[in-house]
Amino acid sequence: MTFRPRLALALILVVLLTGHAAAHDPSAWGGTFRSRDDGASWLPVDAGLFIGGAMALAISPVDANHLLYATDTRLLRSHNGGRDWTHEAPDKLIGPILTVAFDADGRGAVTSNAAGVFVTDDGKTWSESNAPTGAAPARSIVAGGTSGRFYLAGPRGLYVSNDNGHRFQRLGETLPETTPAALAVARGNPDTVLAVLDGALWMSTDAGAIWRESRGGLPQRRVEALDVRGERWWAFGADHLYLSEDRGSTWRTVGNALPDAGTSVRGLSVNADGSVVTITTHRGLLRSPDGGRTWALVEGALPTHLESAPLIRDPHDATTLYAGFALTPYAEIYRRAEQGNNLLTQVDPISLIGGLAFLLLLLIGGVLLARRLARAYGPPPRNGESRS
Repeated sequence: MTFRPRLALALILVVLLTGHAAAHDPSAWGGTFRSRDDGASWLPVDAGLFIGGAMALAISPVDANHLLYATDTRLLRSHNGGRDWTHEAPDKLIGPILTVAFDADGRGAVTSNAAGVFVTDDGKTWSESNAPTGAAPARSIVAGGTSGRFYLAGPRGLYVSNDNGHRFQRLGETLPETTPAALAVARGNPDTVLAVLDGALWMSTDAGAIWRESRGGLPQRRVEALDVRGERWWAFGADHLYLSEDRGSTWRTVGNALPDAGTSVRGLSVNADGSVVTITTHRGLLRSPDGGRTWALVEGALPTHLESAPLIRDPHDATTLYAGFALTPYAEIYRRAEQGNNLLTQVDPISLIGGLAFLLLLLIGGVLLARRLARAYGPPPRNGESRS
């Protein structure tokens, strides 16, 4: 068998530089995953992109394959269900993109980063919205029931737009001036808007004009996540699932507490009959197949050791879910976004130089090892030649 030093060198470098990581190794990367069976099994939708933090995902209301994907470094778009992605507005949408939402026709959209709130009407050109100070970087944007209406949760409260996101104005002057942990809309005419502020659930039945705190049966100042669809409204807080069947007037606990006390719940999705409950948490993704009576951490393809936050149910297929994970804690990504810092600016120059030097040493070592193997196992020298 003839020894080939170049091939040996290439193999050595592959092993040294990439180790055992696959194209989308869930033990090494965050990203977004999709389930077609109501959260029982999952597969990545961004294989090969190496996403550090999945912040949000929006599904077009008119095309299930048209996706907008907010990450910790950029905004991506796919027209084929995540098989291919393109970078949106790289000159404007820079750094952590915390949220994104489609408008009613599925062409326009609204998103936000540290620089402001941005809007597109045609899916091609993005421009900065006229949003007041305190709206950006938005944590959540939700389309309302009226065409052109968007609700926005910013670091200093709630905002609304009635012109497809081109202008926003402050909502609820009596509300706490803090970052909403959750925002949901029961679409109608007018919309009912729900927001979690400082752990309390606030509601408006007139599209945000007048607000009241909803307390009937919910844990005091410990509400974390919402899922509002149809006549059954769900909330999660204090390690328990809550249900309201009278549009938020009263709430009752459902099922049992989570097995690990103090679990921070970021996303909540309940199927139509309440039998399957999925939550994203700081410990990963948990699922209950029996209406909240038992809970289990979902493993398989998911990165079980990473934090999870975004959780979206496909409006076109009730059994399809999307969940996002991040390498960096979400609280840190939010903090950096609010400070206007790209994740890349957090790299220590000395550590970066040290890492490059280490890779260079690996490269030199690989070359020397390949030469040594070539001398030891290569073909014998011809007459008059010596091994070099």
